[in-house]
Amino acid sequence: MWLNNVNIIGSEGQQNLQIADGKIRCVTAEKKFVVNGEEIKIAFDNVIAFPGLINSHDHLDFNLFPPTGNRIYNNYAEWGKDIHCQNKEVINDVLKIPQTLRIQWGLYKNLLNGITTVVNHGEKLHIPNALISVLQDNHSLHSIRFEKNWKLKLNNIFSQKQPYVIHVGEGTDYSSHREINQLINMDFFNKSLFTVHGVAMNAEQAKHFEALIWCPASNYFLLNKTADIQKLKAKTSILFGTDSTLTACWNLWEHLRMARETKMMTDKELFETLTKNPAEKWRQKNTGSISVNNNADIVIAKSAINIGFDAFYSINPEDILLVLHKGEIRLFDEKIKDQLMAGPFPVSQFTKIIVAGKSKFIYGDLPGLIRKVKGYYPKADFPVSVK
Repeated sequence: MWLNNVNIIGSEGQQNLQIADGKIRCVTAEKKFVVNGEEIKIAFDNVIAFPGLINSHDHLDFNLFPPTGNRIYNNYAEWGKDIHCQNKEVINDVLKIPQTLRIQWGLYKNLLNGITTVVNHGEKLHIPNALISVLQDNHSLHSIRFEKNWKLKLNNIFSQKQPYVIHVGEGTDYSSHREINQLINMDFFNKSLFTVHGVAMNAEQAKHFEALIWCPASNYFLLNKTADIQKLKAKTSILFGTDSTLTACWNLWEHLRMARETKMMTDKELFETLTKNPAEKWRQKNTGSISVNNNADIVIAKSAINIGFDAFYSINPEDILLVLHKGEIRLFDEKIKDQLMAGPFPVSQFTKIIVAGKSKFIYGDLPGLIRKVKGYYPKADFPVSVK
């Protein structure tokens, strides 16, 4: 497969990409190159290309909840207690949907946003034939207040050398700051710690963590405040997470624009929280950049601005024209359908959906999934429509 005339974020000039056996085999600006007669060739116009994004924090089975909260909270425990009292009915209604269906939609939510790798937080889920890469190869602890026996789990001398991922410092009060110190002080064996949120964290605390997973949309929704990334980024690696729709909207790109508006990171630094940084910290070799011999996790998107980070931060899911996961097409826009059909392409494996008025074809039976979900919960709100 050849993807021609694309502007790769971070590079200058148009490039042509050759994909074979799930890998990026060639990146060239040359206009003349050898093309096998059987290869799919897609020519683009005024598009940007970037590596499939890595979402470092989601709860895949929680993405059919509407954003749920009734006020600004001091911490996550206060929020949890409130919604289980005030919003019990909607929580119970969503939980009636079989978990397998909720997980499938969680995967589609990520795919529609150009995410090709997602880290699920919580109990390990059984996900056969996942649309995208799902990382669960870590020690997932919910939080100090809600994880039973967290001290024993953290200090298990027989545990494998995988990172420990835990919500900590998710609040604006002193107790949220104090629990970070509690976690640090109880880490007797210097385990690899990844904190989620860290709103109450200071720079001195940050140096004890291998990474901080920043979820600004979720933070502002619950707490009207987010982590002081401008100070913390000097002490630990920053990764980006969406969290679930329980506390944030489904659209990753709105999250990114919110983060950009804080001016706590440069455009390049913020971009790398979804690409280079998580590829390194989650030990995902051959991902995180569009480079020869890397996995062909690639997103192509239309942008009125055409090039550079302004183009990247301006797009929305409806602007995405193509998503490749390990060289396999998972989503494509109707505008490139004819070019795909010129080669041996299995279009019957895709179903048509509408995203903000734009026609897309997505792998699998998303319309069927939506019908099944609505059979259990008719009020389920999806950001796509089907014909």
